[in-house]
Amino acid sequence: MLETSARLLALLTLLQTRRDWSGADLARRLEITTRTVRRDIDKLRELGYPVDATVGVGGGYRLGAGAEMPPLLLDDQEVLAVALGLNEITTGSVADMADASAGALTKLRQVMPSRLRHRLDALTMEAVPRESRTSVSGDVLTEIATACHRSERLRFDYRRGDGAESRREIEPYRLVRSGLRWYLVGWDLGREDWRSFRVDRMEPKTPTGPRFSPRELPEGGATGYLTRSLGAVYRKASARVRIHAPMDVVEPMVDAAWGTIEAGDDQGCELVLFSTSLVSIARWLRAFEADFTVLGPPELVDECREAAQYHDDLAARYRRAVDGAASR
Repeated sequence: MLETSARLLALLTLLQTRRDWSGADLARRLEITTRTVRRDIDKLRELGYPVDATVGVGGGYRLGAGAEMPPLLLDDQEVLAVALGLNEITTGSVADMADASAGALTKLRQVMPSRLRHRLDALTMEAVPRESRTSVSGDVLTEIATACHRSERLRFDYRRGDGAESRREIEPYRLVRSGLRWYLVGWDLGREDWRSFRVDRMEPKTPTGPRFSPRELPEGGATGYLTRSLGAVYRKASARVRIHAPMDVVEPMVDAAWGTIEAGDDQGCELVLFSTSLVSIARWLRAFEADFTVLGPPELVDECREAAQYHDDLAARYRRAVDGAASR
């Protein structure tokens, strides 16, 4: 009886790991006959597991969708992956799922072998809940994901970073997470172009609109489009400067996401820098801890002058504080 039970568990595990199995493949993996496979499939059905079967060339078995969710059979790494994923939700970017995730994690932990509980505790002991201003409601994510799945137009009020508000209507395609932020990629009907929207700035309206025929996503899919879109935001401003320090010193300090080295030698190097504004570029330049020359645009010279005045005022404030302390 024990051998049969263990074999049924092994069979159920195989059916959960792949969509389709032929009887011969299952027999070979379990080291039994195809006749025994058929009998074991019947036993699983008696236990309430919906196993579909097809006949003929290419036929086989697959685990079907049932009215109730059967117990999941997970190996050690899969158990840890699920547990760590639930733990991440409790400290992540979905605002109202922390309690549900913590409850599911508690239930999973109760049925874990002790060796896995110890590993999970070791991996999560440093986890600290994060309060994120960009967190979103699980209900909102579900509503948007459903509109994407059903190919239904979505209307929502949107608030841009500068505070401007507008009503948008789009064809929603994919939800994408970048860091702690959720984005929706879709076709903006008013702009007649692809757009990405931060979900934490959206207020979806119900009911959803009519269904639409899906368009082909931009090159690289939704993730590729979002990456390019975010990159464009952080490259609104650019400047060329010469840093008066050896290139081998400067090069490790330059990340490809915000700068490139155009030329350089032992005396200095020319850089092209990118950012959201010239103001931020002017402030960055102090990080090189070396003299520099602005090669363009001229507006950056004005921003550097403003930065110099700011630091002069700041230095004077500190000197007054020091002088005041010394005179007491």
